[in-house]
Amino acid sequence: MREIDTQVVVIGGGATGVGILRDLSLRGIPALLLEQGDLAHGTSSRFHGLLHSGGRYVVKDDKAAQECIEENRILKRIAAHCIEDTSGWFVYLNGDDPNYLELWIKGCAQAGIPVKEVPLEEAFRLEPLLTRKAARVFEVPDATVDGFKLLWANVKSAEKYGGNYQTYCKVQSLWLEQGQVVGAYAEDLITGETIQVRSKIVVNAAGPWSSEIAAMSGFDVHIQKDKGALLVFNQRMFKRVINRLRTPGDGDIFVPHETVTIFGTTSQTVDLPDDHQVNEQDVTDLIEIGHNLAEEIEQQRVVRAFAGIRPLYESVDASDHEGRGVSRNFSLIDHEKKDGVRGLVSIVGGKLTTYRLMAEKVTDWVAAKLGVQTVCRTAEEPLQNELATEVWDKARQLLGVAAADKMMERLNEQAESVVEAIACQPLLGQYVCECEMVTQAEVLHALQDPSIHSLDDLRRQTRLGMGTCQGTYCTYRATPMIQERFGGWERTVQEYQILLSERWRGITPVLWGEQLRESELARALFLNVLNFKVEESEG
Repeated sequence: MREIDTQVVVIGGGATGVGILRDLSLRGIPALLLEQGDLAHGTSSRFHGLLHSGGRYVVKDDKAAQECIEENRILKRIAAHCIEDTSGWFVYLNGDDPNYLELWIKGCAQAGIPVKEVPLEEAFRLEPLLTRKAARVFEVPDATVDGFKLLWANVKSAEKYGGNYQTYCKVQSLWLEQGQVVGAYAEDLITGETIQVRSKIVVNAAGPWSSEIAAMSGFDVHIQKDKGALLVFNQRMFKRVINRLRTPGDGDIFVPHETVTIFGTTSQTVDLPDDHQVNEQDVTDLIEIGHNLAEEIEQQRVVRAFAGIRPLYESVDASDHEGRGVSRNFSLIDHEKKDGVRGLVSIVGGKLTTYRLMAEKVTDWVAAKLGVQTVCRTAEEPLQNELATEVWDKARQLLGVAAADKMMERLNEQAESVVEAIACQPLLGQYVCECEMVTQAEVLHALQDPSIHSLDDLRRQTRLGMGTCQGTYCTYRATPMIQERFGGWERTVQEYQILLSERWRGITPVLWGEQLRESELARALFLNVLNFKVEESEG
């Protein structure tokens, strides 16, 4: 059994967990994050990617709305390379509730959310696919966020200040001594080794698994697992986030991401924290509802369907236990006050937009318990584009300092453009995944990370295979690089089958029209080029 000593154990590698790790590290508090899978494999990568302005919550959840607009501004400042500032529209349709419209306008003013009405003629010119049933259109500062990139930026920042994390390390039980949680026991899922971690405080930031973690010590944390299904279209239908201006419901938001559009969502209470299944009825229902905002929606090609679990928190005496009625605010549960056991805190609810604020509140609590006076700096210190920085260092090695620095001047110090700028160099700038514009340099860089244990891990770090072809072409292009890391062809084929089966699971519910033809082409390529079949995984 391996033994580790630290000050704080953080359980959960989603946005909130890595945000807490970063905040603790910036304040000089030693911490170790434990995650049962890969970072961002759960809710933080299974959502529509909206950076909320707060507009969706102003009528019923004004506190959540205020938190969203404040964090929206902070994240645009500290994590610009993870965000596309698209803006967003709230579209009021003919026949929708005028009372809700009035409450919404008033709520935005009270929450401090800037609103500008867009003339209909201009709206139809700027967004040709927008329904002609629109009666009024309002612009708010919505944006889109790359959850994968944001999480890894937080982790790299935490590592810079001494934070540690371990993926594929599943917590089996909490370690209690004399009425205090003093650590955790976990299993390394890669080696099978048992790990004993002693700490002064354990933070439960496990999202949909939070109730299971708390239950290990007999504590009851009421997490409602609310599943939302989403569709991915093969093109950017809208330039802006498009919301329907009504009480939030199913199928009322389109979110543009790079070259695709994500549309959703649904709301269904489920029992399991990893119930990500989407069936054909979910797809049919969303398409039908989608006509309200995009009348030509059936002419667009859906490339996959997926689902995520919203970990909603509601106290047991609350009156509304339906998914849409549960507050999107977050709660910090001090188990000493709630259950009489020291050393454990749970952070539940919330959303990715407010992850930094959630992390700040948790770390404030931890710092107070440990007697640490250092204040939070996460709202001021920018998150670095670590990949671009390291690729830039590589460019200096390959091109020479003078040439690379001259290139930097031409790029006006925009580090994100490094990969594109060196695309003319042999191999480094060659695209492996054209859909997501993933270069060989990015793949090689990611494969150096010891936390990469599978091709699916590589996907989450680089977006390889997440574009419109869903891995049809980029999988075999990456073969020469992957074989060495995974120890030969046999293991590489296994990894391909796992990844493509996961992709296939999302494609299966949308197999019709052009997508069916595309899938048949992919199947032929897999059979004839890679010589293996793609079957849906059980997971």
